[in-house]
Amino acid sequence: MDDMHSQGGSLLIERVMVGGRLQDIFIDEAGTIASVGEGIARTCRGEADACIDGDGDLALPGLVNTHTHAAMTLLRGYADDMPLQEWLTQKIWPLEAHLTGEEVYWGTKLACLEMIRSGTVAFNDMYFFMEDAAKAVDEMGLCAVLSYGFIDLFSDEKREAECRATERVVSSIQAMQNPRIRAAVGPHAVYTVSQEGLRWLSGFAGEKKIGIHVHLSETEKEVQDAVSQWKKRPVTILDECGILTPRTVAAHCCWLDNDECRLLAQRGVHVSHNPASNMKLATGRAMPYHWLKEAGASVTLGTDGCASNNNLDLFEEMKTAALLQKYAWNSQTLLPAEEALSMATSAGSQALGFGRGVIAPGEPAHLVLVDSRAVCNTPLHHISSNLVYSCSGSAVKTTICQGKVLMKDRVVPEEEEILKGASRAAAALVKRAAENTK
Repeated sequence: MDDMHSQGGSLLIERVMVGGRLQDIFIDEAGTIASVGEGIARTCRGEADACIDGDGDLALPGLVNTHTHAAMTLLRGYADDMPLQEWLTQKIWPLEAHLTGEEVYWGTKLACLEMIRSGTVAFNDMYFFMEDAAKAVDEMGLCAVLSYGFIDLFSDEKREAECRATERVVSSIQAMQNPRIRAAVGPHAVYTVSQEGLRWLSGFAGEKKIGIHVHLSETEKEVQDAVSQWKKRPVTILDECGILTPRTVAAHCCWLDNDECRLLAQRGVHVSHNPASNMKLATGRAMPYHWLKEAGASVTLGTDGCASNNNLDLFEEMKTAALLQKYAWNSQTLLPAEEALSMATSAGSQALGFGRGVIAPGEPAHLVLVDSRAVCNTPLHHISSNLVYSCSGSAVKTTICQGKVLMKDRVVPEEEEILKGASRAAAALVKRAAENTK
């Protein structure tokens, strides 16, 4: 069992359902899918370093979470059911001000554990102490794009400091030379980052050929404030500053108009839909998926941070997305199960540059095995319907990233240690913040 988790080497997965048929998957030593098909086990069994009997499980491309603040797992359930501004200013920001790198490390490890357990193999993260987050991701074996949350609050002095911090994080992540971990820049939003800051980030990201991760048009207030202050909507501001590119992931996008949806599609921007967080924080409008889809935009799925979700289960997020779109735009046919599934797999994988997010030869071996005999999968009339509308992440049995088995039969090595370390880190953070406000 432990050999399976620590294995490099090649891997044969026998008898899993791929595209509705029972097939075998052979993964080479580089962590790439070498072949998929019926009867492959017969020819590959001799050369495989390890074998998994899939026993009829459903094999899917690993899920990809395109918007997280991973270490916010430490704030899970700390402050709920509050108005957004009060929630941020009275609870979340004051606590985050006391964060240490060690706590971000444990919070990120906890997030990775939760993602592994619910079938997510890659995520797009924006937070602080990102060198510590990178160390956690490296140890946990997932793929991630990591960006330092750049907030200059329109101050020249703060902007200089944020530019240097961004450069440090990017060079430290690139120095790791880990193909699973990439750097991006993270302009927080138009209301926290000056246009000079946005332009600098756009130039820097272009020069380094790295991604951009930004919050966009999450609330009506964000749009109204931009119009009253700069006579422009947030999308126009980002576009004029060079932030809207095919390497950009824009989170939320609830308050877009039809023209903006077309512009995002034209620019090749990947939109991250975060339905659970947007509903919980009552952003007042669902992302206009139908307009984005008509425009041909790439739409992906994210959970947001655990303080506003409060979990990282993308199975739950797929269902929430499909239901919210139907309800908000009064259409039973909007965002069907197949589309929700591809948002969480292929669209997300392509947005972050970790392959096409499909189970096919030549693709990175990022895949999960879902229990086909679980209650939620009985009966199995339509696989995609069950996965989106019936299952939660607990139906995932095995998670494989880059050919490495991170969870087998629901067992993740060192789980106990991670839960203890993260609980201690959360308690220490809350205690320190309380002492400092006395």
